[in-house]
Amino acid sequence: MLRLTSSFVLLAALIPRALSQSPVWGQCGGIGWTGPTTCASGTVCTEYSAYYSQCIPSSQAPPPPTTVAPPPPPPTSAPPTSVPSTSAPSSTPTGTGLNAIAKSIGKTYFGTATDNSELSDAPYTAILDNINEFGQITPANSMKWDATEPSRGQFTFTNADAIANLAKKNGQLLRGHNCVWYSQLPSWVSNGGFNAATLTSIIQTHCSTVVGRYKGSVYSWDVVNEPFNDDGTWRTDVFYNTLGTSYVSIALQAARAADPNAKLYINDYNIEGQSAKTTAMLNLVKSLKQQGVPLDGIGLQGHFIVGELPGNLQQTLEQFTALGVEVAYTELDIRMSLPATQASLAQQQKDYQTVVTACTNVPGCVGVTIWDFTDKYSWVPNTFSGQGEACPWDQNLQKKPAYQGIVSGLEA
Repeated sequence: MLRLTSSFVLLAALIPRALSQSPVWGQCGGIGWTGPTTCASGTVCTEYSAYYSQCIPSSQAPPPPTTVAPPPPPPTSAPPTSVPSTSAPSSTPTGTGLNAIAKSIGKTYFGTATDNSELSDAPYTAILDNINEFGQITPANSMKWDATEPSRGQFTFTNADAIANLAKKNGQLLRGHNCVWYSQLPSWVSNGGFNAATLTSIIQTHCSTVVGRYKGSVYSWDVVNEPFNDDGTWRTDVFYNTLGTSYVSIALQAARAADPNAKLYINDYNIEGQSAKTTAMLNLVKSLKQQGVPLDGIGLQGHFIVGELPGNLQQTLEQFTALGVEVAYTELDIRMSLPATQASLAQQQKDYQTVVTACTNVPGCVGVTIWDFTDKYSWVPNTFSGQGEACPWDQNLQKKPAYQGIVSGLEA
């Protein structure tokens, strides 16, 4: 009888412990968390950020994030003094290239976007991996919300890690894209019906977890992407509708806490010239600065149409830098109506030169990123019917006249 009683007492003591453990994929820690902090057998509590820790199967526990080594110093050889103006060179001599030239004039990088599906294309990656051409890469999709947190609290970084590791291997800078955006949201966010306090916690958890994953590996983050309509009004998405404009500062502060050294950006399109949208962004920068909210840069996407560049490109860059932020063209491409003609290709060359020259002439413009370098993988044809040929390399990975336009812009 005594033996039975002792066993019962032992069982009774163990039950609360079992009940106080989080199950697999359950939360087990983070700022404000009041639930269990231990995990069920076979799982380990993995900290993703100060705001969120999760019980992960022991066999799937992620390795610690790696740190990207700084890129090597720019080549000492001088850029070419002249390139034929009617066509781009068929190959880039050793020691030259868009990034090499950009760094030689004091810019931080010349870069390109890429995507995971392209990394199995060996001729493509031979160009992508050339640090003389590209000193920075941006993952086009694999760091967005639907790719990193498809279900609440369940994070996945396989594709994002692949591009982060590629940048590290190549000695290239990495731009994070993005934390908070109205598009490519999983339905649990956009249709969750959360109150302000819950959505605030969700933003903090997501931003801090994703940014914290790559702490020390990312040069800059597009923390908030495309907050404005073209008329300068705020975009009415789940974030604005629930939190008003405060969601911007919530995201920026969470990102800063997760990686104090990463540059924090707000990124948008149609703010490259003088417009109501540009004015709205300028006013937002002023407001955030006055409030002491961390903000380091403004990304001007630069999705243009051949022959239709806005005016005052350099003036706009200078207006932003005068407010104490750096600027960059973050998604540059210049599309045209198809089929391409010699005239449209020549105008595209001039347009690329004009845009890049604006950045060259503004010390606070740190770099230019093209939104993939080849028409083979451009997003344009699938988005704008009848348009394409937006990139400096063609479908066959050959340089177009636009390439020389970029070179001329960097050497302006």
